[in-house]
Amino acid sequence: MVGSPAEEARFTLLAAAEIQDHLMSVTNDLERLQRLLDDAGEALSVNFFGASAEVQSLAQRVNGGGALTPGEFAEALQFIAGAITALQFQDMSTQLIAHTSQRLRACADKLAREAFGSDDEDGDALVIEAPNRPNPVTQDEVDAGSVELF
Repeated sequence: MVGSPAEEARFTLLAAAEIQDHLMSVTNDLERLQRLLDDAGEALSVNFFGASAEVQSLAQRVNGGGALTPGEFAEALQFIAGAITALQFQDMSTQLIAHTSQRLRACADKLAREAFGSDDEDGDALVIEAPNRPNPVTQDEVDAGSVELF
């Protein structure tokens, strides 16, 4: 452990600063997750309602005896593609949640280790380290485009 009271106080301050950095990173991850969820929810609504209206319009034409060309399905397919893109947020938000949980667990473990020591009657305390990367997802919104696999 640490020697003098001054060294111990310095060590405690360094540990507190590290924990504060981790907690700030977690807060940023959660804010980014909220933006992802807001964007995806709005995109899902717009695209599902658009696809529904387009399909209803096409169905009315077919029921009225009209013929459809393949190009007339393009707008409905575009709405459906937009909805699929919006569903990609699930992957990103799942990664952010797992990453945030790991950071919180690392902070809790570090606090426990500093407050109660590194071992007890059952042996050394298990400490989960914080992730090396600041975050697993860099997007702040979900846009149409290619799918990036993580």
